[in-house]
Amino acid sequence: MLIYDLSYEELQEFLIKNGYKKYRADQVWHWIYKQKVKDFDNMNNIPKEIIELLKANFRFNALELVMKNQSVDGTLKCLYGLEDKNLIETVLMSHSYGKSICVTTQVGCNIGCTFCASGVLRKKRDLTAGEIIAQIIDTEILLGERISHIVVMGIGEPFDNYENLLKFLKTVNDPNGLAIGARHITVSTSGLVNKIKEYADLELQVNLAISLHAPNNEIRSNLMRINKAYPIEKLIEAIKYYIEKTNRRVTIEYILIQDVNDGVKEAIELANLLRGLNVYVNLIPYNEVAEASYKRSSREHQLAFYDALTRNGITSTLRKEQGHDINAACGQLRSNNLTKENA
Repeated sequence: MLIYDLSYEELQEFLIKNGYKKYRADQVWHWIYKQKVKDFDNMNNIPKEIIELLKANFRFNALELVMKNQSVDGTLKCLYGLEDKNLIETVLMSHSYGKSICVTTQVGCNIGCTFCASGVLRKKRDLTAGEIIAQIIDTEILLGERISHIVVMGIGEPFDNYENLLKFLKTVNDPNGLAIGARHITVSTSGLVNKIKEYADLELQVNLAISLHAPNNEIRSNLMRINKAYPIEKLIEAIKYYIEKTNRRVTIEYILIQDVNDGVKEAIELANLLRGLNVYVNLIPYNEVAEASYKRSSREHQLAFYDALTRNGITSTLRKEQGHDINAACGQLRSNNLTKENA
């Protein structure tokens, strides 16, 4: 079992059950998450018998760095191999406010968005909480710098791996864990309505982003298969529930695809759909992939769409592109990426 898969309480319970004092869990936890050791033998204030007990039951080697590639804008993409030989991708971005990492939650994805490379490979399995945590720790070690922000927007649907997601969030937010503030973490979902409501009931301070990408069911069903199970009306109802329950603003992710969803007509329709909700819209120029024939919205269309939203009272931003040249941008990540050209 990965040591990262243990919550603090589980580590404490394990050590107490084996006859050791509670404070030993604090010491071990500190070595794992503050010192970021990768070898139990390096925990030099832990008794040898506890070290041997940990070595007999847990391991660190969650990921193997297969390949890395850096964009001209500084974005770093890592192709990691898992112990079962499956592959995932993790992306690190540099901002004025610090380093932000985009983590993957599944091997493959069952959501099946027609514009996204991540969904070409059907889901093989969920990642454990420890495998998601390891993406941050291994990338920090590789980088030699602290990561201050997390976006859970890599390969997979986070809410389809719900229990492991929550365990991951608890550890990375724990002041004695990775100590990344809840408001520096964003979880993105394609719209699993029942899980959005369940998540709202937790009243976490972690940010929520919804991948909407269309103002009506006709367009959204063509782009996102999940809309047939959870149409826009149900999704908007879930967003309203989340806002009422948490009093927090929701980010609406909207990819702009040329002549599909990027017209002024669609912008006005989107504004009417969202009016009165505590949301803002993150407009994302489509990142083209070999797996789909869609084209990026023209700059003219992007600006016209943005202007139409603004005129109709909807706060929005036009996302700055990062990592497009190394296939590390939104919608470009893959689970089976082995070539240097694409990794």
